[in-house]
Amino acid sequence: MFLNIPMGVFGKRMVEIGNYDSDAWLQNVNKNPNKYKISILLALIEHALVITLTIMLFIVFSSYNIILGIVWVPFRMGEGLVQIYDEKNYWKLLNIARQHSVTSGAEKKSLSDLSRNILQTIKYRYIFVGLLWAIGTLAFSILLVTYEVVPPIIGWLGIVASISLGFGDGIEIVKPNLKPKFEVLTAIGGLSAIIFEIILGGWLLFFSHI
Repeated sequence: MFLNIPMGVFGKRMVEIGNYDSDAWLQNVNKNPNKYKISILLALIEHALVITLTIMLFIVFSSYNIILGIVWVPFRMGEGLVQIYDEKNYWKLLNIARQHSVTSGAEKKSLSDLSRNILQTIKYRYIFVGLLWAIGTLAFSILLVTYEVVPPIIGWLGIVASISLGFGDGIEIVKPNLKPKFEVLTAIGGLSAIIFEIILGGWLLFFSHI
């Protein structure tokens, strides 16, 4: 989660927001391609950490409820694997941005259209990844609340976050025109997710150290 901040600083933008200008996006990438490459590297590290932490948490907590463990592992690991696979699209955009800066006319428009299609693919895959996160986190949060291995409020934050974000992503897939009506719910889910992961991570680090 914390790597998302430097990823944004170094040029990698999440494209879940529906409206974007592909020409402007390509120009921004081409201004400093090395920073953009760093952002892709950071993203790969973040995705690998998601998979690693999922395995570690399964080893630690699956003894409480193996069924919930079996639910959260494939969904959270799937989240990381899909995002690792999707980084090839970001690398394609880097190459397109380089060509886009030295062409004109019909070829430039063709590159803009290609980048727009790639950005749309990234957007829809990002929504799918959000659903994987929501299902996996919901299973894990239910375990935390049921067995009180951490203060229950932490698990409830995870439940609120996973249901809110999962519902928002589901709406965007089924009825995208209704998504604006649930922006507040999505915002609550996003804030809850950040708080949940920060508190849970801090709690586990603190007590594992003790």
